[in-house]
Amino acid sequence: MKFRFPIVVIDEDFRSENISGSGIRDLSEAISREGMEVIGFTSYGDLTSFAQQASRASCFILSIDDEEFGSGSDEDVDKALESIRAFIGEVRKRNADIPIFLYGETRTSRHISNDILRELHGFIHMFEDTPEFVARHIIREATKYLDCLAPPFFSALMDYASDSSYSWHCPGHSGGVAFLKSPVGQMFHQFFGENMLRADVCNAVDELGQLLDHTGPVSASEANAARIFNADHLFFVTNGTSTSNKVVWHSTVAPGDIVVVDRNCHKSILHSIIMTGAIPVFLMPTRNHYGIIGPIPKSEFDPETIRKKIEANPFAREAKNKKPRILTITQSTYDGIVYNVETIKDMLGNTIDTLHFDEAWLPHASFHEFYHNMHAIGADRPRSDETLVFATQSTHKLLAGLSQASQILVQDGTNRKLDTHRFNESYLMHSSTSPQYAIIASCDVAAAMMEPPGGKALVEESLLEAIDFRRAMLKVDKEFGDDDWWFKVWGPDVQAEEGLGDRDNWIIHEDDEWHGFGKIDSGFNMLDPIKSTIITPGINLEGKFDDVGIPAAIVSKYLAEHGIIIEKSGLYSFFIMFTIGITKGRWNSMVTELQQFKDDYDQNLPMWRVMPEFAKRYPQYERTGLRDLCTEIHNVYKQYDVARITTEMYLSNIEPAMTPADAWAKMAHREVERVSIDALEDRVTAMLVTPYPPGIPLLVPGERFNKTIVRYLQFARDFNSRFPGFETDVHGLVREKINGKDAYFVDVVKD
Repeated sequence: MKFRFPIVVIDEDFRSENISGSGIRDLSEAISREGMEVIGFTSYGDLTSFAQQASRASCFILSIDDEEFGSGSDEDVDKALESIRAFIGEVRKRNADIPIFLYGETRTSRHISNDILRELHGFIHMFEDTPEFVARHIIREATKYLDCLAPPFFSALMDYASDSSYSWHCPGHSGGVAFLKSPVGQMFHQFFGENMLRADVCNAVDELGQLLDHTGPVSASEANAARIFNADHLFFVTNGTSTSNKVVWHSTVAPGDIVVVDRNCHKSILHSIIMTGAIPVFLMPTRNHYGIIGPIPKSEFDPETIRKKIEANPFAREAKNKKPRILTITQSTYDGIVYNVETIKDMLGNTIDTLHFDEAWLPHASFHEFYHNMHAIGADRPRSDETLVFATQSTHKLLAGLSQASQILVQDGTNRKLDTHRFNESYLMHSSTSPQYAIIASCDVAAAMMEPPGGKALVEESLLEAIDFRRAMLKVDKEFGDDDWWFKVWGPDVQAEEGLGDRDNWIIHEDDEWHGFGKIDSGFNMLDPIKSTIITPGINLEGKFDDVGIPAAIVSKYLAEHGIIIEKSGLYSFFIMFTIGITKGRWNSMVTELQQFKDDYDQNLPMWRVMPEFAKRYPQYERTGLRDLCTEIHNVYKQYDVARITTEMYLSNIEPAMTPADAWAKMAHREVERVSIDALEDRVTAMLVTPYPPGIPLLVPGERFNKTIVRYLQFARDFNSRFPGFETDVHGLVREKINGKDAYFVDVVKD
């Protein structure tokens, strides 16, 4: 299979009409005749961006001719060596293996310091061998490098796809041939391409191994990823971390087990509670009035606190086994708050059977010391005696996996090891017997990309871009001054720093006030800089509304119409992530579009002009000014005091009336009724109730509606009727037309 990885030559004389230029061009032509592409540059340019060519090259050839050393004075020699040293350093920061050759006419290794020589694959003395001989030597090293790039499963999949074997197995498109028999199929084939379709195979292909029983190249790739992520065991999952969470839970939890769970966990954890028949005891996180979820206070992890919660729960206190079967923590929260995992492990000791960290948003943390102790599993981390540690990670969220690419990491205890055969029974329960092999390959490649030193460089670039974005936003704010408005980026002040700055700035300390979560134990939590929550004007950390405001829903729709899609939005905040795919161009475009929004808002331009597509779908807003619409929605938020309602409803005392599994059984047996939201107070929900934003389940099946929650649902109904296109979505609400008007209902357990 042919790939484009050219050999890169950097020589000041590459295009010069002199003996040196002639020599390097002869070598380049000899390399080309052997079938390898050559790209020539005449200077190092911007070292950092130039060194990124290492991801696209198969080899570097660097000149050390007299021209590069200038007059030959000590100063010129030192300057030339420093350029070479800096370039090699930038390359090696990302790639330890790509071949680098030096070549020259008069200079030899005697003129080059050891720190440079040790990074080389060879030294070419020009004109001592034929260009053809030197070309073959260089190509041999470049080919060896390329042959070792692909990790095990991806390598086997490429080999299979290029073998041109006839397919008599599923899938029915037979390597893409079926698509060629239809016009729309031809379009599909041309869009996705030959390789993707040839690589879409079923588990009957023995040479690719089996995902379901972890054999062959799949097993080799999982072992390779486990090594890279410093885990004892690692399993690829092709249906997202929602499925990874369910695999972990079903391998550990049985009906009647007590489980300790982050109240603001992902809904897949709540699905797991229902499916396993567990009895949940919840740890309550903090929140601020921006609607941002904060950390669970350190005191909540005290075993005595957990014991009291168990005794206060009417179902848990009747359980035969009071030792919690599993504790699941969202690490990190959706807005980037992470926990010191080692502190949690030390506090809990062996009081919990299994620790599970839902690290869907944190797979990058293993690869940079910035996150030391702030992720579940890593190199040289202490082990519990009897407690297994699981981490479930979405490689598709912050690494380079395809959508649905996920993985399960395991750290054994000192005296307790994972029984992989028993664990696999749970894995089989939730895995398709027809996994998508491209997703498996992306799990394989996403892990291989994080192989040191490349992984650290990728994460560091994300951190630097995220922090530079914050500094740029602060700079714009400062230029507008105190008498004008601008967007804020939630987090500590980083304006005065350069580079990554001091890690301690991102650690939350007891006296910090920027977060709005109240008193937080120093050192227990940190904000991940690559998660950026942008605050729009309209409300302060105390929940007090300003006279004017800009709801985030309008900003996010404005950005979407201008080609910028954000991750999620709240009332007065929206969230973006600096993944390893984010570049300076992207975040600078974000700053530019926010400035354009400000200009359009300040001029109160009509919606048909600033958001024409939206105005076409909702013509009632066509002639409304952007500022007027913001003010109108802001006043409704203010009228309902919605920021305080949303905070209080999540922190309110919620009564469990049934176990989640029993409530779900009522729904499955049709022993439920659909009740208007006005009559919900004290009724027991049979469904998950999940408001968007923030997309966090509010009620679990079996819990009672209280007055605060009903009030929020009534706000959602009224708001949606007044502002179509900006609807507050609540999963679990059923919307029906009654006499031409929208009415809202929830399925509850029959009394």
